Amino acid sequence: MVIAVLDGQGAGIGREFIKKAKKEFKDKIKIVALATNKVALQNMLKNGADTGYCGEDEIVYFLSNFVPDAIVGPIGILTCGGIGGEITAKIAQTVFSLECKKYIIPLNLHGIFIPGTLNLSIKEIFNHIIEDIALNIKKEDRSLSFPSS
Repeated sequence: MVIAVLDGQGAGIGREFIKKAKKEFKDKIKIVALATNKVALQNMLKNGADTGYCGEDEIVYFLSNFVPDAIVGPIGILTCGGIGGEITAKIAQTVFSLECKKYIIPLNLHGIFIPGTLNLSIKEIFNHIIEDIALNIKKEDRSLSFPSS
């Protein structure tokens, strides 16, 4: 399973998710870091991403040519100007139009309030995402196994 993690600034959310996912799934997943800047890319690679792409052109190139099984990122990845202005309209449109599962981390910032998420910590949100990815990996494993004769 290929999971893209999109983040910017210092990639605090991205790097913490990558550490948790790699610890949980080890070699069952490949993580592709998609960073809006070099600092974010370095931080995600340092914390376990298998490979990475940096900047608008590289992010859009990857997402347009190698659609991941899932993408993880803060809610700002869906909005032009998100993540401190680092998400461009082109990135947001590309992410939104992806034909994969999108795990959006609902940060209550910039006047965006998402009912039902008020009391969830980042750790709890990550746990929900990890649980869902684990279910998807199990489904994949079952579909790849063949009955013995």
